[in-house]
Amino acid sequence: MVEMNDPYAVLGVSCHASAAEIKAAYRQLVKQHHPDAGGDEQHILALNAAWEVLGDAERRCAFDRSRLPQQRHASTPAQDLHQVRRAHGQAVAADDALAVWLRQVYAPIDRLLGEVINPFPAQLKALAADPYDDALMEAFCHYLEKSMQKLSRAKQLFQSLPTPASARGFGLSVYHCFSEVEDAFSELERYTMGYVDSYLRDGREMLREAKQRRQRLQHERRRLEIG
Repeated sequence: MVEMNDPYAVLGVSCHASAAEIKAAYRQLVKQHHPDAGGDEQHILALNAAWEVLGDAERRCAFDRSRLPQQRHASTPAQDLHQVRRAHGQAVAADDALAVWLRQVYAPIDRLLGEVINPFPAQLKALAADPYDDALMEAFCHYLEKSMQKLSRAKQLFQSLPTPASARGFGLSVYHCFSEVEDAFSELERYTMGYVDSYLRDGREMLREAKQRRQRLQHERRRLEIG
């Protein structure tokens, strides 16, 4: 059990950490220790208590003054107010950057991933009618080619803006989703060249995992927006 004596220690951050860094640490720890993931409810309570202090600019400033009483005499009320405003400004800027990234980068990426992943069952069903039919195989290959083009656009979008610090873990999962889809289509393309069933089976399984990851990303996005 984590005791609420030092919120910085509870969240594992430096007392000099930015508001964005504190927010990112809190989110990551809540996700890690959530009871649904097998975590400890008391740990979650301690994390929430730490966030209540450090997530509020004024309460954090008050805690910092009480933690280092000798600094209370070295600063003026005007300086304290400046620190509060600065911390608040950093938090607002971080939230704005996250909102822009989710709207301009992740949202179109999610749409493109859906256009790649969701049609696969129907495309495979059509091909399964007769894999050796030239017209059916040509249609399936056209789907693979168009999907890879969409995936390439999604990767370009991912590189168009830096991933905000508070969404680094989320961004890494997006990148892994790209890799899963790329690997899946590589296997599917190999199947079209030689009709080896193992390539088709592996590609189908990789796309299934990519679909599940996309669903988890959609759920996590809602948590980021609420947070």
